[in-house]
Amino acid sequence: MRRIDALGIGFGVFAAGGLAYLFLQGAGLDSTTAGIWTQVALVGGLLGWVATYALRAVTKTMTYNQQLKDYEEAVLQKRLEELTPEELAKLQAEIEAERGNRE
Repeated sequence: MRRIDALGIGFGVFAAGGLAYLFLQGAGLDSTTAGIWTQVALVGGLLGWVATYALRAVTKTMTYNQQLKDYEEAVLQKRLEELTPEELAKLQAEIEAERGNRE
């Protein structure tokens, strides 16, 4: 995320809070109650966002982890493509031997 994107999101959240406050006042709530409910909504949204971040961190589905996994798979695929038919046959025989030992 670029710095301008982060600033835009921050400004958007700030503006949404102000609009929610004005909407609640327009709906008949006094300024104190409208402010409290606006803060509850904004803090709830923040906690929800933090929860999704924590979930992605725990399940390792963040962008960095996905890029690392894709890179490792690409490297292994390239190495596999570079093997000669004899080396590939030898590798397949080793894999079959390991599978036979497990069963």
